[in-house]
Amino acid sequence: MDPMLTFSFLGAAIVLTLMPGPDNLFVIAQSISQEKNAGIAVSFGLCSGLIVHVTAASLGISAIVYQSSLAFNLVKYAGAIYLLYLSWQAFRDPSADLTMRTQKSTNYKSLYKKGILMNLLNPKVSLFFLALLPQFIDKSLGHVSLQMFVLGMVFLVQALVLFIGISLFSEKVRSLFVKKPSLSRKISLVQGMVFLLISLKLLISEK
Repeated sequence: MDPMLTFSFLGAAIVLTLMPGPDNLFVIAQSISQEKNAGIAVSFGLCSGLIVHVTAASLGISAIVYQSSLAFNLVKYAGAIYLLYLSWQAFRDPSADLTMRTQKSTNYKSLYKKGILMNLLNPKVSLFFLALLPQFIDKSLGHVSLQMFVLGMVFLVQALVLFIGISLFSEKVRSLFVKKPSLSRKISLVQGMVFLLISLKLLISEK
């Protein structure tokens, strides 16, 4: 692969990953509402989901889904419903403060699964890779699918590193909320609103 193209792709990937979106907002919400390890567990889940999207884009499966309105909408609505469920869970316990949550054992396996589901149930992710990866392919080298897969893995690794960094930073923010119980009790409401807004955005979005 062309090193210049690869480094250009890495730069674009970092910028795109840091832009506000469902994934990094989810990591931030979990890190603040629970702890940094919760955000890291979610990060691994999200990036595990990326493997499926990258593979689908590399093999052309994403293009098939995009061409099928039924398949695309099924995945989109399933994702929106799941986000609404997460929002309902957050709103259901708006009075729980961060001190109480710190004392509770965190189910990292459950958070990991949530990350996978949230990523897989967003068809826009596969379409994103389908649109982005070909722009950094050197057709003269051949093996286009393999090049797309390698670039996708590069995206995954940098995303995981950045998500973990976001988790660590978010825990610093969390410490401020722990010191102010009046603010910490509102975390669930904020988290619920984040999930609700993301689900609504997904519902009203077009291909």
